[in-house]
Amino acid sequence: MQVSLLQCRSSRDVAANLGFIESQLEILPREAGELQLVVLPECSLLFGGHESQQLAWAGDGEDSELKQALAALAKRFDVYMVAGTIPARSADGRVYSRSFLFDNRGATLGQYDKLHLFDVDVSDGTRHYRESETFCPGDHISVIDTPFGRLGLSVCYDLRFPDLYRAMRLAGAELIAVPSAFTKVTGQAHWQVLLQARAIETQCFMLAAAQWGQHNEGSRETWGQSMIVDPWGQILAQLPEGTGWVQARLDREAQADIRRRMPVMGHNRFEPPALKLVD
Repeated sequence: MQVSLLQCRSSRDVAANLGFIESQLEILPREAGELQLVVLPECSLLFGGHESQQLAWAGDGEDSELKQALAALAKRFDVYMVAGTIPARSADGRVYSRSFLFDNRGATLGQYDKLHLFDVDVSDGTRHYRESETFCPGDHISVIDTPFGRLGLSVCYDLRFPDLYRAMRLAGAELIAVPSAFTKVTGQAHWQVLLQARAIETQCFMLAAAQWGQHNEGSRETWGQSMIVDPWGQILAQLPEGTGWVQARLDREAQADIRRRMPVMGHNRFEPPALKLVD
């Protein structure tokens, strides 16, 4: 079973972003009849824009237009899909940066609301990032059974918080998706080393689909370098620049051997993080 990450250069134009994803799924390299897991980057359908635009697309998190469009693509192209993130409104009116997992019939297998919001000052053209002005933080972790193994969900800035990834491993995660939009500055400094560290610590495959390039007439710039990293910290595939697919086949037997030879979860003497699991 193959894993495919799509590197995007998304904008404020939802229709254009959706059209790009559709065009890439049409040319997705795959063998006939083979199950395929696709991971989209953070903000794949709506990148940038003022708070009002994000909130306008939130709708109902369960039946929003953006969710329906992505679920339809998963069904049409017969793929399991980690659908990046979209703005989603809950029943209590709060808006979250939410990632959905769809099966190849377009059914929702699970969801995850970004736990750690990017309220950071960066030495780039944007300078001040304040996600909490638009979104509420999530309150649970998600580890979901799939034909590819137990899949944990995380998003971008989460990558800097190892307790989250340890919690997912303790919940049975074997592979972890990291839809992201790292800034060029922070990505150049930390993206690769953080992904390799989380892979080594958890002994999981890291599936990190990223945004790349200049967005919305140059108002934002992201790092790219979508990567698939194995449980030993080795980079199986990556795309430093440009848009398109990053693909690899995951050796689950090798993962089991690493975990058997170095049982780090059993050796850890610190108390596990207390995070609610939704699967």
